[in-house]
Amino acid sequence: MTIYLPTLKQLQYLVALKDHGHFGRAAEACFVTQSTLSAGLRELESLIGITLVERTRRVVRFTPLGNQIAEKAQRILREAEELADMARAAGKPLAGELRMGVIPTIAPFLLPALLPKLRKQWPDLKLYLREETSQAACDSLHRGQVDCVLLALPYHCGDIESADLFEDRLFVAFPPSEAPEGDVTPAAIDEERLLLLEDGHCLKDHALAACNRPELRAEAAMLGTSLHTLVQMVGNGLGITMVPEMAIEAGILDGTGVIARPLAAEHPSRRIALIWRKNSPRAPEFQLLAEALKDAA
Repeated sequence: MTIYLPTLKQLQYLVALKDHGHFGRAAEACFVTQSTLSAGLRELESLIGITLVERTRRVVRFTPLGNQIAEKAQRILREAEELADMARAAGKPLAGELRMGVIPTIAPFLLPALLPKLRKQWPDLKLYLREETSQAACDSLHRGQVDCVLLALPYHCGDIESADLFEDRLFVAFPPSEAPEGDVTPAAIDEERLLLLEDGHCLKDHALAACNRPELRAEAAMLGTSLHTLVQMVGNGLGITMVPEMAIEAGILDGTGVIARPLAAEHPSRRIALIWRKNSPRAPEFQLLAEALKDAA
């Protein structure tokens, strides 16, 4: 009896459609035409004898079994990529393509200083960056869309391995007329004046955890989409916020008049780390990359 198995290409089309929810965008992500992707999915459905996707003019809806098969296909594709990773890791380290996720409260402050040093040290490394919030970056890691993530810990990111790079201390940023002298204790923070990042940014959780005041989450005066936005709001006298040391060193307060004071708390910092999927065949490379990042930082 002949058994016909789905091809990796067909599984790639299925996963792309699941990720994008649109035939056109899925085709673009796979670098094929929409008709090619649609035909490949029909061949897959014909092969296994099951409808995976309900097609209408406006909506792409996966069947319950289609959802399960798409999730399984993601794991198969990730393991297929790891076969290539094993061969790559056995050759020249940190050469070829590497996809790294970076969270928005790290990327603009650390990467401009790090990337030139990495290019000089590892000229054959082709580093592709993907900036996402912490949860989105963790999801991308486990879906195989990125190989590793530059993240701030502690943060629950599933079954991972990590290498710590350095501690990043938290500061409290004030309008010029409100800045106190010396360090700021959590008890001194006025919850009615506090500006925080939106949910999905781990810096918000780190700031609240450092303060150990659960009521701050509910009482925060305003939620912002980026640190730059929050700093501008503070500069305009609308409140206070939390800023990591790396952002201050990168000049985020320059020209704003905002004054930052160290947070005097039991755990006043976040840990910057490189993380990757547990048991990844490229773990030695990631350890090497972590050491390079630590030295560059």
